Amino acid sequence: MSTDGQPLHFALNGTEVSVADRNGLSLLEALRDQLGVRSVKDGCSPQGQCGCCTVLVDGQPRVACVTPVRRIAGRSVTTLEGLPGARQWAEALCATGGSQCGFCTPGIIVRLAGVRQRKGALDAATTRDALKAHLCRCTGWQTIVEAAVAPPTPRPDRDLDAASARATLEGGVGQTVAAEVALGAGGFADDTAPPDALVAVRDPRGSWAVGETLAEARVAAGKVQGRRTTAEARPPIDLPEGDFDLTLQTSWVDPGYLETDASWCGPGGEPVTPLANGGAFGGKAGSEVAEVARRLADRHGRPVRVLWSREDVARSAPKRPPVAAGVQTDGSGVIAVARTPLIADTIAAVAPDLEIREVDVVGPPTSAALRGACWAEAAVLLHAAGDPEAPLRSPTNAEAWATFDGETIEVRVRCGRPLDEVVLRSFCMGAAHMGYSWVTSESLTVDDHGEVLDLTVRSLGIVRAVDTPHIEVEIQDDDGPPVNGSDAVFAAVAAAVWRQRGLPPSWPTG
Repeated sequence: MSTDGQPLHFALNGTEVSVADRNGLSLLEALRDQLGVRSVKDGCSPQGQCGCCTVLVDGQPRVACVTPVRRIAGRSVTTLEGLPGARQWAEALCATGGSQCGFCTPGIIVRLAGVRQRKGALDAATTRDALKAHLCRCTGWQTIVEAAVAPPTPRPDRDLDAASARATLEGGVGQTVAAEVALGAGGFADDTAPPDALVAVRDPRGSWAVGETLAEARVAAGKVQGRRTTAEARPPIDLPEGDFDLTLQTSWVDPGYLETDASWCGPGGEPVTPLANGGAFGGKAGSEVAEVARRLADRHGRPVRVLWSREDVARSAPKRPPVAAGVQTDGSGVIAVARTPLIADTIAAVAPDLEIREVDVVGPPTSAALRGACWAEAAVLLHAAGDPEAPLRSPTNAEAWATFDGETIEVRVRCGRPLDEVVLRSFCMGAAHMGYSWVTSESLTVDDHGEVLDLTVRSLGIVRAVDTPHIEVEIQDDDGPPVNGSDAVFAAVAAAVWRQRGLPPSWPTG
C-alpha cells in the first residue's frame, strides 16, 4: 500500500513501471496521463459502465476507471499494446465491420481475448455474455460476435478507400476504415494531446476548473458522481386534439455516443476537432469544447485539454426532440415537437401533409442534427398507418424495408452503389439495433425544472448484445449515386418493431 504521492510499482505489458499515486488515482488515469497508454478509453469514468477502459490485471478483465491504482501495486497489467494477437483481432473486426469509430473496440478486444485464453474457442453465447460489460453504439453487436466466433480471412483486394467513403456517407463526417481503427487509433482528440497539457473540466456552476492532471481538475471542480434515477420517464408533450388513426408520444432520447466531448489547443493555435473518426450521430455538431480549449490555452499560455464528463454529456449534449403526433391513413395529421432550429423543415421533407407545431418544453437542449431527428418519427407514423410492404424512404432518397417477427429483424436497403458491402452492412446493422433499442427501451427522465436525472451511461437504455435480436441485412443492387442508407434502415426498423409490438401510443414500449 502506498501513501499519497509516493511512487507505486507494477508491471505494464511485461515492463516494470512506477506512477505517483495522488488524489485517489485510478488505474485509467495512471495509464493514460502518466504512462501515455491511449488504447484504454474514457467513456464514462468513474461510472465503470461502458467497458472502454478494460484491461487485464493478472490475466483477469478489470474496468480501469473504477480500479484505484494502489490496488494493483506489484501486480501485472496488460493493455491492448501488450496483448498477443491484438492485430489479428483488429483485422477480424475490420473484415466483419465490427468496428466503426473504434472507441469501444480496444476494451472489447482485451476482454474477449482474456475469455478466449481462459475458455478456448468462443461461441456466440459466450461472446454475447462477455459483452454484457461493454457498450457499443455503432455496430449493433452482431458483427463483433462474428469476428470473435468465426474470424474471416481479410481480403487483400478490398478497397479501404471506398470503404472509408461509404463510412463517411453513413456517419456524416470523415471516417477511416482500417485495422488500426479497431485498435483505438482513429485519432480521437484526447489521444493526441501533448503530455504537458493542462486539463479543464466543468464545475457545477458551469465554469471551468483547470489542473495539471485530470484528477486534480476534478478535485478542483468538486465533481459529484452521477446516478440513475428511479423516477419514470414520461412524454412531456400532450397529444394533439382530434380523432386520429394512429398516435405517438416520445420523450427525450440521448444519442448515446461513447467518446465524451473532448478537444485540446495550444496558445494561438487551432483546437483539435471533437469529431475524430465518426460523427457521434450528430450529437457533437455544436460542441463547445473546441472553442473553450482555444480560449483557455490563450489565457494560460499552455496547451489545454478540455474534457466533458459523462454527466456533462447527459445534461448538456443535445437530445432527440420529444414529439406528440396523430396521423390519418391518408398522410394528414398533426405533429407537435419541442422547439428546435430547422426541425420543421426536416419533418416537412418527408411528411408534407402533416401540420407541424413547435412547442416550448422545459428540458435539455435538442438538435435537428441527430440521426433522423423527427423526420424518422414522422416517417414511422406514416409508414405504420399505411402499407407495410412499401419502402420507407429517407430524405436522401434511400429506401429500406424491414420486418420483425419477435426474434429476427430482416432488412433490405437500396442506397446507390454500395462502395463497400462490409461497411454498409455494418452501418445498417448498427442502425437496426439503434431503431430497435429506441422503440423498446430508450428515454431520459427529466424533472419539472428541465434537469436530466439519468446521468449514467447505462441509464440511456441501450439494448445489450444478449438482448439484441438477430439481424439480417440484404443490400439491393443499385448503380445509382451512393447516398446514406443506414438512416432509412433506422426508421424502417423502428416502424417494424413498433408494428410488431402492437403500435402502443408511447415509446419506449418496454
